[in-house]
Amino acid sequence: GEASIEPVDRPEEDVVQLEKGKPFIFRAQVTVMPEVTLGQYKGLEVEKPVVTVTDEDVDRYLKSLQERHAQLKTLEEGQVQNDDLVVIDFEGFVDGEPFEGGKAEDRTLRVGSGHFIPGFEEQLVGMQVGEEKEITVTFPEDYREEKLAGQEAVFKVKVKSIRRKELAPLDDEFAKDISEFDTLEELKADARRRLQEEADRRAEAVVREQVIQKAAANAQVDIPPVLIERQIDYMMSDFSFQLQMQGLQLEHYLQFIGKTEQELREEFRERAREIVLAQLTLDAIAKQENIQATEEDVEKELQKVAEGMKQDIEEVRKNMMLHNRLEDLKQNIVTEKTVQFLVQEASIQEVVPENKEAESEEAMAAAE
Repeated sequence: GEASIEPVDRPEEDVVQLEKGKPFIFRAQVTVMPEVTLGQYKGLEVEKPVVTVTDEDVDRYLKSLQERHAQLKTLEEGQVQNDDLVVIDFEGFVDGEPFEGGKAEDRTLRVGSGHFIPGFEEQLVGMQVGEEKEITVTFPEDYREEKLAGQEAVFKVKVKSIRRKELAPLDDEFAKDISEFDTLEELKADARRRLQEEADRRAEAVVREQVIQKAAANAQVDIPPVLIERQIDYMMSDFSFQLQMQGLQLEHYLQFIGKTEQELREEFRERAREIVLAQLTLDAIAKQENIQATEEDVEKELQKVAEGMKQDIEEVRKNMMLHNRLEDLKQNIVTEKTVQFLVQEASIQEVVPENKEAESEEAMAAAE
């Protein structure tokens, strides 16, 4: 194996001597790509969940559409029900004394959301528009204001308005309003198709996950710590980016959960190890099976990227070459082809999942 030594890290050059009149001596540290001893990776036994979309699934999906397109209607009269949006005034007292933060006007609250102290929202149910009432609740023992924790409080509450979701009937009119279809039947058929596609995609993902995991479990590798650290770096920056998309800074988030950056890195370590092991295993299988990215593969992939970014393919190519991204693209193609190879070679047993409910819940969420 002399020739198969591949550096995975840029050499870090340390200047060892800096004495006047003596030549520089550089010491390059290169982390060597680990040797991977492959175990069995063909004919891996995996299970594929077979999910058939039922009428109930379709109905559930349509109901969720109905909910999503519901109109809020202000009631002139009537009683508060669960899930209503109410506008209330309130003032709270402990031992007959008002306390800080216990008073508000025109506060909007969805009844049943659990945003208020336990017991508060439940006692609004049945109140009329314009009604005033006293509600007694006990602050939780772990309430953030220590002075109030475990205390009993009385709130004077006035209901000023009630708004309630009004669902449009499921009919052709509804289908026309919310989709490109003219009839409810067409909307249903489309929903069924989408849910089925989503269920199939997820089943496929389960199979892919299993073949990668099993092939990796059968391989023997001594993973250099630097590779795991680098994967953790990558996961940290990705996590930080996700937080920024939600308007959060990593340091604020860490303060909020009471952890150091090092502790968060440790939480990523196990997953990072799995990812590195999987990638090294897939690379080794690709070499062994001579799986490569052809010109045609690269063109197809560039075309996909260009369409996704609504750019000209030549633009994308130039951009990728400029940022040395073409190698990454090829690497991704090889990885993808290797996973497909493992799936083709696997011995796949179809199973009907036990909890059909959870499956279709997830498929619904994904199809939306």
